[in-house]
Amino acid sequence: MSESFPRLYARTRRFTLGVPRGFVIAPDGDRVVFLRSRSGTDPVTCLWELDLSSGAERMVVDPADLGAADEDLPAEEKARRERAREQAGGVVAFGADSALTSAAFALSGGLYLADLRSGAVRRLDTPGPVIDPRLSPDGARVAYVTGGALHVQEVATGDDRALASPEGAGVTYGLAEFIAAEELDRMRGYWWSPDGTALLAERADESPVQTWHIADPANPSRTPTAVAYPSAGTANATVELLVLGLDGSRTQVPFDDEYLVTAVWDRHGATIVTMPRDQKAIRVLTVDPATGATELVREDTDDAWVDVVAGVPACLSDGTLVWVADAGGGRRLVVGDAPVTPPTLQVRDVLGVSGDTVLFRASAEPTEIHLWTWSGGAISPVTSEPGVHNGRLSGGTLLVVSQTLDSPSTTVRVENGQKRLHIASLAERPKLEPRVSLVRTGERELSTAVLLPSGHVPGSRRLPVLMDPYGGPHAQRVMASGRGFLESQWFADQGFAVIVADGRGTPGRGPAFEREVLHDLATPALEDQVDALKGAAQLYPGDLDLSRVAIKGWSFGGFLAALAVLRRPDVFHAAIAGAPVTDWRLYDTAYTERYLGHPGELPDVYDRSSLMADAEKLERALLLIHGLADDNVVAAHTLRLSSSLVAAGRPHTVLPLSGVTHMTPQEVVAENLLLLQVEFLRRSLDA
Repeated sequence: MSESFPRLYARTRRFTLGVPRGFVIAPDGDRVVFLRSRSGTDPVTCLWELDLSSGAERMVVDPADLGAADEDLPAEEKARRERAREQAGGVVAFGADSALTSAAFALSGGLYLADLRSGAVRRLDTPGPVIDPRLSPDGARVAYVTGGALHVQEVATGDDRALASPEGAGVTYGLAEFIAAEELDRMRGYWWSPDGTALLAERADESPVQTWHIADPANPSRTPTAVAYPSAGTANATVELLVLGLDGSRTQVPFDDEYLVTAVWDRHGATIVTMPRDQKAIRVLTVDPATGATELVREDTDDAWVDVVAGVPACLSDGTLVWVADAGGGRRLVVGDAPVTPPTLQVRDVLGVSGDTVLFRASAEPTEIHLWTWSGGAISPVTSEPGVHNGRLSGGTLLVVSQTLDSPSTTVRVENGQKRLHIASLAERPKLEPRVSLVRTGERELSTAVLLPSGHVPGSRRLPVLMDPYGGPHAQRVMASGRGFLESQWFADQGFAVIVADGRGTPGRGPAFEREVLHDLATPALEDQVDALKGAAQLYPGDLDLSRVAIKGWSFGGFLAALAVLRRPDVFHAAIAGAPVTDWRLYDTAYTERYLGHPGELPDVYDRSSLMADAEKLERALLLIHGLADDNVVAAHTLRLSSSLVAAGRPHTVLPLSGVTHMTPQEVVAENLLLLQVEFLRRSLDA
């Protein structure tokens, strides 16, 4: 008997299992090392290698062979995976030497080293469970973090020593603090020198950060978990940088800003990127490892905020800076001091520099992301098929990862000269095909996806409508990728017309569009959902029943869903708010203050974007869902809103998820969440 879509969707972690990822190409371009589980339902990730000369794939590491398929993760690794939204297990990350001949990785807290030439794998002894192991460029040493201390072990001899150990509670070396990992896209806290004799390392002190407690009400005998959570307006962790030499030297690298965005240490030298707390500037500084002295080489400012772009800073072969900055109305690739892309091409990130060729992603149209190269003063498109593309470039080998609207699958092709190979995706095939129409709606021509039930004849009957947005900054739902609409199509097949719209604040349309949510995360986002709904109704006049409109979302989408029924009950008749931010004073510093400023300086701004004062307005059906173990959007958001609703005498439903974090990877929970939501929508809309 075949599995239902909800069960398969849950079991496959939203059809991500079996999809190859984490690609690293050897410097000479002859091999690609990557991660992939053995099937679309296997949650244990293995380490693989593709040999371009033979075209053969080889499994290098299978955690089952090492007796580590059933994981027992240290708390720090669980937190790291939560920040990375990692849903699988096994070898979920690895650190290789520069020649790609060896790879270090962690399994259940153990440290392992794989010889990529022979395939031999061995476990290295460590004094405690291991986090984020990384080999030195020459492969002679491996660094890792255990118990908050940054260690280095000699591969040949096993000699192991701590370069820096915490001086007190709340101090760690070599780990990214919460804000860096959750909001600045920095998942690491140390960087090897090119010669392998020193490390640039973060020292984070969380003692200034307030302590919150995440309890497990379903198991009252368990002690609540204490977490250092920097909510808006409160203290962040104190972050410092040091150069730690293997000779025992310790050199401070001072910088004035609140946030360490990223760091790079390559043959051109050490470079760091920093931002002040208000995030209205971003600074690139070079570092003298011998003295710790820094020199400012670039600064960008903005009256609203600056954006962090992945992949920069980078350098050409002669050391020329590669950067991304907003200029002339667009987000542009900058080489040296000059923008080299037109303002109509919105650069998403830089994927790497090979010699003097820069590989980057950019959008001329917001629903598509294409690969481009810059070389010799000119830019050239790499991909042309409509879709969302990613890639890598090294040693003359180009790897392209593609998703298109007409397929839920991911394809990976590898090209080197006349040789063209594919890395297979082992993901399960969904038991439905997304039926997506990408349109522009409303006065702002918002990017909008419309999904109708399979087999629906246009104009044959009016369907209840389900708005399914994220709708907030820093994330985009409406993309030319079929896999991104699988859940939406399933909801459509339950008898709904599903509309997904990206409003103001979402990326892909340029800096000005993103900055229209400055000091107001509520009004523009909600206005644009209403605008998209009305625009879609004009395009599908015989298919959408505007007397039966629901909205659902998770995280910011959950905030937007609750906001919709509270402030626009004339439009929205039911809402499902999953893990909603209900009071932005309870959310973290970097994200919240970027858009709303400091709550101590702009309290009215926070009040306007809060849901609490709107509780008495509720007159529509509202289902609140929240994981009680969520340490990102804590359950207090839902519980406080529920208390306000009760105080106002407004009926509503709360679905608490015991032991669930901001993700819902538990198979039965994820499956039944879909089924329960459909039942709520049908009951609420009489559909």
